[in-house]
Parts: sequence; structure tokens; C-alpha cells
Amino acid sequence: MPCTATAQGIASPLADLPSGVLSLDASASTEVPADIVRIDLFYEQQGNDPAALTQALNQHTDAALKVARQQDAVKVKTGAFSMSPTTDRDGRISAWRGRSELILESRDFAAASRLAGQLGTTLQVGDVSFSLSPDAQRQAESELTKQAIAAFRQQATAATQAFGYSGYTVREVNVGRNGGYRQSRIAPRMLYAAAAAKTQDVPIEGGTSTVTVTVSGAVQMTR
Repeated sequence: MPCTATAQGIASPLADLPSGVLSLDASASTEVPADIVRIDLFYEQQGNDPAALTQALNQHTDAALKVARQQDAVKVKTGAFSMSPTTDRDGRISAWRGRSELILESRDFAAASRLAGQLGTTLQVGDVSFSLSPDAQRQAESELTKQAIAAFRQQATAATQAFGYSGYTVREVNVGRNGGYRQSRIAPRMLYAAAAAKTQDVPIEGGTSTVTVTVSGAVQMTR
């Protein structure tokens, strides 16, 4: 049976909107230098006995922890621990490979790179990454919020005047915050080279994070 619809039974979404309402959005952004570095170190070993291999990995990690904890500028913690079997052509377990991780984190890039270079004689560098601390994020957002609100008000004033109104009142407003980090990494081979040359100072450049605050909402234009 065919279906029909008439305009009488369909309400227009524009019919319920009050006149003189203007939707606006404004934003402010800035580039903030990354202030935290994280260096992931790891140790891998292969053996036939998983229990003995676990013990060897723990001993190796504990020895590295003792060295790392002799200083206070870099936070040190253990990371992931894994054990996986290696099989032969017949699918039987022929050996076990274990991996333990150590994580360095600090706002002192020089201290972190020195410690990584020092530990690089026994551990390998898996990754070096950077991030923005909550304090730096909040500080940037606080200033950007003021700028975004000022831009929103300027848009509202200019638009109301262009439409022939004398002013406006704010109906609703929302403030959103976000950050898009452009990460910079240092090649692990640079730390390996530093360890081989007994150099404990590797240059690290952390890149920047784009912090953005957006203000969106609606204003009621007034005569």
C-alpha cells in the first residue's frame, strides 16, 4: 500500500526557533614546548629453562634499578615483563625468550639522557617520547580561554552590528579544550653511540604540543 505525507503533518525545525539568535564559535591556539621526556629501556635474553630465564631477567633489571636510583632527577620504574616460547619446525618449544623493561621519566632532559647513556651499556633503548605536563597544559589553557572568549565577544559584537542590532545577550556558551601533540623522537642509535663512546650527555629535543581552546554558543541579538 503506497505511503503519502503531507506538509501539514510535518513541523518545520525553524518554526520553533526564536528570531535574532546567532550561533558563533571562536578559538585560540598556541604551541607549547614538551617538558617531559620518557625513555623506555629493555633487556632481552633467551634460554631453555623459563624459571631460570625469569630469574636472570629479574636480576639484570634489579641491577639496573640500583644504578638508576642513585640519582633523584629522573623517575625510574619497571615496565612490561614478557616471556614467549620459540618453536622448531615441528611446532615443539625449543627455547624461551624473555624481555623486561625499565622506564625513565623526567623534566630534566639532560639528566634523563645521561642516565640512559649510562644504562645503555647493559640495556637497549626501545623508545624515546615526549609529552606535556598537566601543569603546563593548564597554564596554557588558562590564557587561551581568555583569548577565545574575547574573540567570541568580538565576533558577537561585529555580527550584531552587521545585522542592524544594537547589542546582544549570551544565551549559551561552551568551552572546549584539546591538544594535538607533534611528537619528536631521538633515534636509539644515538644513545647506543653515546654508551659506546662512554658519553653520558645526549642532546634531546622534545618538540611542541598544540593546545587549543574553543568557545562556541549562541547569542540573542537585541534592538
